[in-house]
Amino acid sequence: MEILGERKFVEIPGERRHELPPLLVRAKAVQDLSTVMSLAGEIIGSEDLLTPQAVDEAVTAADAFERRRMDLALNLVERYFAFLNHWQWGDGIIEWIRQCETTFDSTAVLRGLLRPDVWPHAGRSSFVLLLGDKGVHPEGVDLEKAVGTRLTFRQPPPISCFSDQFLLLLNSSVAESAYQTWLHMVPDPISSLPPERFNFQIYAM
Repeated sequence: MEILGERKFVEIPGERRHELPPLLVRAKAVQDLSTVMSLAGEIIGSEDLLTPQAVDEAVTAADAFERRRMDLALNLVERYFAFLNHWQWGDGIIEWIRQCETTFDSTAVLRGLLRPDVWPHAGRSSFVLLLGDKGVHPEGVDLEKAVGTRLTFRQPPPISCFSDQFLLLLNSSVAESAYQTWLHMVPDPISSLPPERFNFQIYAM
């Protein structure tokens, strides 16, 4: 076991660089923008987020109300698409981890790393750490939040399933809490994989 700072890295015999399966991030089909906007408008109406009295008196009340309703709907849709993007990355990462475990199990040098005290089923966060160590930082996506989102939702729900509070305030904390709970299902310290010993490709599908 090699210790660098606060991180502990497993020791892999030899000097060979091991090829891991590619990480595939699939873009899921979503409802068209007009449909999602319409559903976001329904959320705003059902949650009573706006009232006609909350408008600028310098502008016609109806016009100002509609403008604010549209702005809020756009905000909800933007946050929903960000949620979907995180879910898609999380889904790809979870599937990639499963494939990596198969690769480890079929490789004699790596098979010994799957001891229960190093790698219980819930302790696959070492693969998420490996992604960060290899410089995988997709724009607008936090890998831990992505995995937490996928751990929370087996399938991405339509926007109509969410409250405005979830989309505006709770989404990030729920995903982070899910990931941290999953992470700490393994006794410390969690052993990391040495990034210089692994190669893999990333494909956006």
